[in-house]
Amino acid sequence: MLRSSFSLFSLPTFVFRLAVVWLLFCFSLGAEARPDAGQLTALAAGDNDAKIAALQQLAAQAETDALPVLEALQDDALYLFGQSVLIARADGGAVDALTDEVLAELPADAENITINNRVRGALAVTLAAIRLASNHASTRLEAIEALRANPDAALLPLLDRAWAKEENASIRKRIEITRAMMRLQDTDRAVRLEAIQTLGQTSDPANRQLLEPLLAKDAAGMDPELRAAAQKAVTQINNRLARGEILGGIFSGLSLGSILLLAALGLAVIYGLMGVINMAHGELIMIGAYATYVTQTLVRGHAPGWFDWYPLLALPVSFLAAALVGIAMERLVIRHLYGRPLETLLATWGISLILIQTVRTFFGAQNVAVENPAWLSGGIEIYSNLILPYNRIAIIVFAAAVVLAVALLLARSRMGLFVRAVTQNRPMARCMGVPTGRVDALTFGLGAGIAGLAGSALSQIGNVGPELGQGYIVDSFMVVVLGGVGQIAGAVYAALGLGVLSKFIEGFAGAVLAKIAILLMIIAFIQKRPQGIFALKGRFAEQ
Repeated sequence: MLRSSFSLFSLPTFVFRLAVVWLLFCFSLGAEARPDAGQLTALAAGDNDAKIAALQQLAAQAETDALPVLEALQDDALYLFGQSVLIARADGGAVDALTDEVLAELPADAENITINNRVRGALAVTLAAIRLASNHASTRLEAIEALRANPDAALLPLLDRAWAKEENASIRKRIEITRAMMRLQDTDRAVRLEAIQTLGQTSDPANRQLLEPLLAKDAAGMDPELRAAAQKAVTQINNRLARGEILGGIFSGLSLGSILLLAALGLAVIYGLMGVINMAHGELIMIGAYATYVTQTLVRGHAPGWFDWYPLLALPVSFLAAALVGIAMERLVIRHLYGRPLETLLATWGISLILIQTVRTFFGAQNVAVENPAWLSGGIEIYSNLILPYNRIAIIVFAAAVVLAVALLLARSRMGLFVRAVTQNRPMARCMGVPTGRVDALTFGLGAGIAGLAGSALSQIGNVGPELGQGYIVDSFMVVVLGGVGQIAGAVYAALGLGVLSKFIEGFAGAVLAKIAILLMIIAFIQKRPQGIFALKGRFAEQ
């Protein structure tokens, strides 16, 4: 907390600072041992000064062996019962902190050990100091983040020692930044200048707040060179934050565009190549998402060791589930309505209602939970305000792979040749021996299967429910119409363009106005170019 323009550090009192210095001295001794009875008694029954002294000794002697006791004290789960110090367990039992004896129940007359803010502050620093020596990178990272929240120059020797030993580059960098925060008020001018330059290499707004007081004209002890260095550091941080916002908008737009592309690609095949207005396309996306949920449930129940890889198994399952439903729709209903777009629209809208109610019957009306595997959790931190989630990156890569596969299928395979022949001239294709009925069914199944893949991908970034597809049907039609009917390349350009443009408009106008603005721009574009971005080329016969 900042007390003034020069008050960077906020650890409580002179007594606590002395305690920290003693902790550092003891920490350098570093002999492992279990907490002894005297230390535990002082920690449990002593006054505040005795508790702080016990914390120092535990940090020096017990190291990580002291963590259960200290964490219990921090969580108000440490009790005094006679001469014994007990750690309460979640199941109502307790463990003797000295002997590890397990008690089935915590004694009713055990006295809870409470601490005040001064001891709690010393406890937090002690825990961080012990965790910095942990063999687990995640524990050390938590420790340095805790010290960054309350930087104090008295901890510098501890951080210097940890920085010298640290082999993890990311944690070492965080320690270096924390050291710079603590050295910002050093009496040595060269040390302060180095600290300012180090903080200027970051993109954290909190570090900018630390540097801004140094820019004040009445800042005591600030010579022009230090003030100029602080100004340069603040400018560097602002530039990185600005780049982070721009790159974040572009990435969010590409992510949204990839989602729209996956949702619209199947529709581009069905509507663009077959001329069928399929209002149940959103429900095919929903079927793919529920197929992923079912796959996840089965893998968790029968092969939990393979849970992290269930999305790869869910992809073919989602494709087949949606494709089979699509083929059934085409064979039972749509094949009788070719050439009648209004009847097709009404029929597929009715099918969408049937599919939604069927899912509600089997899975309920509430959303179901689809979990990310470990390799799709987390993200890559570029700047403090720009983190690229792994699941979004995976969707962008997956969308590119699906587009490439569909383009190769339509351009290089026998089925693709038949699809293009039927699309361009159905009567002539029939005369040449092309089984148009089978091609129609397979084409509809392909478009439906791609929608199922979109649902599988969407399940990794949002809720899965019966109305999942409703939010994508309008956007999918806009992508297909804007890109050009039957044009895969047009769908790619339209989806990515709409995604990026929508995210940038949302940044200053909000989501609702962005949606309206996008719709108006599409209407204006279609008025000037009805065929879309890419027009169909060649001779096409009426079907």
